[in-house]
Amino acid sequence: MLNMDFSARVVIDTVSMEWMQSPSNGVQRKPLAREDRESGHATSIVRYLPGAAFSRHQHPMGEEIMVLKGVFSDQSGDYGAGTYFRNPPGSSHAPHSEEGCVLFVKLCQFQPGDRQKICVATNGAKRLQGRLGMRVLLLHQFGFEHTAIVRWPQATAVEPQLYFGGAEFLVISGCLSDEYGSYPVGSWLRWPHLSAGRPAVAAETVVWIKTGHLLSDAT
Repeated sequence: MLNMDFSARVVIDTVSMEWMQSPSNGVQRKPLAREDRESGHATSIVRYLPGAAFSRHQHPMGEEIMVLKGVFSDQSGDYGAGTYFRNPPGSSHAPHSEEGCVLFVKLCQFQPGDRQKICVATNGAKRLQGRLGMRVLLLHQFGFEHTAIVRWPQATAVEPQLYFGGAEFLVISGCLSDEYGSYPVGSWLRWPHLSAGRPAVAAETVVWIKTGHLLSDAT
């Protein structure tokens, strides 16, 4: 088991981690949270070397992917950097990458009853005006769970936040901070249910944020 205690606060600088070989040749990963097996709950940074491919396989409990660099492909098309998609439970594909890519991947973490398939090209997509000049692109919503890309303008600080159902952050660009520390690009953070923080940025920062999804794992 790796970081499977959802009552614990977790902060990982993924940039400083070493790549580990996956069972598929040419596909490497940096595990962030996972059960101690090749199937089941997993959150990882995954890298496809140029020309790497996985054979066609199913995702009985779904997968969620954010393309961070390069172009990721499967039988449905090509997905450039900034693409967010969700393949629901029972879906299958044969992923590959001609030029190589880096992905943020979450496996087996769909809420019961969530069957929605989503594909969003976030780069250039219209964002809603949020508080304090923040720009918000909602990616997914189901029950208490919300996933979004948030662009923070420089010198932004918000009031203390209570993370009902927990919160998870991936810093895509810039640097996020709070009263506990600073989190540069590539940082992955997971805050447990009913934890609190006061996030802020000094320079413009883009963050992938998921909230509410750890409610069922709260102790």
